[in-house]
Amino acid sequence: MNTYRAAQVLTPNGNFEIVDRETPHPGPGHVRLAVEACGICHSDDVFVTGGLPGVQFPLVPGHEVAGRIAELGEGAQEQKWNVGDRVTVGWFGGSCGYCVPCRQGDFMVCDNIKIPGWAYDGGYAESMIAPIDALARIPDALSAAEAGPMACAGVTTYDGLRRSSADPGDLVAVLGLGGLGHLGVQFARAMGFETVAIARGAEKGDLARELGAHHYIDSTAGTPVADALQALGGAKVVLATAGSSEAISATVEGLSHRGELTVIGVSPENFDISPLQIILRGRVLRGHPSGTARSVQDAMEFSALHGIRPVVETMPLAETDAAYRKMLSGSARFRMVLTTG
Repeated sequence: MNTYRAAQVLTPNGNFEIVDRETPHPGPGHVRLAVEACGICHSDDVFVTGGLPGVQFPLVPGHEVAGRIAELGEGAQEQKWNVGDRVTVGWFGGSCGYCVPCRQGDFMVCDNIKIPGWAYDGGYAESMIAPIDALARIPDALSAAEAGPMACAGVTTYDGLRRSSADPGDLVAVLGLGGLGHLGVQFARAMGFETVAIARGAEKGDLARELGAHHYIDSTAGTPVADALQALGGAKVVLATAGSSEAISATVEGLSHRGELTVIGVSPENFDISPLQIILRGRVLRGHPSGTARSVQDAMEFSALHGIRPVVETMPLAETDAAYRKMLSGSARFRMVLTTG
């Protein structure tokens, strides 16, 4: 019997344990991956805590997966996939194909979206089964540890910016310099925007400029963030990556006329934004969920072309629990990635 190792939690909020499982074979329209790396995303916590309906335990999370195709299910080769192909699987882990959004071609907001770790076992493991519509090809320039985070954090910031209303030369601000924000700044600079990084503390200014920001705003300084943005001419787009509704709300008055606040950072608190702040200046508040496998591939190819990389800390699969706790503590710089080598 062939087996593989997986990191699982038995109960909500439980600790991770390493177990041996029997290696499954992929069904029609699926492949089996030999996982090489898997990023640990903060949104994994909603599964580990049992915070979403239908989460089943034991649970193997992980939706920033990078590896190689090890086995093809029926129909996979007809879709141009082959054993040995390097691929990622991200938050978009497949769609149903029949709901209204899918029939309109908007697969990212599928009513029955398949998220690894929720719809099926995720990538905190040596092996994983995934549907072929979730696969994105990894460019040769990216390692597995670099490609994994691109399947969620990377594509979310990349697509959030490229689908925004900003044109090259416009002032674009990235709120937060963490796991999402450090990629958002790099993408914004490479897309030709006049890039502003916003974070807490003057000491982060050097990091912001190293990542490519033209300007840095310390949100703890005496000048309100909105005033600082307006002093630069007003932001056409603010990409809000920070998980703080208070910090996000504080940027609204820093938007230009018809400016756009694109929210990708998750916070349980409500925004403190009045309708007049949006209406009078024709501003837009937009949520952005992530990106399809095609968008993941676009983000990776763009990153390879422009030298954009996530800053990662790697730990072996055997130390999943420690790596996960470090992510939760906020001390990771900037993405924790599990490796199976």
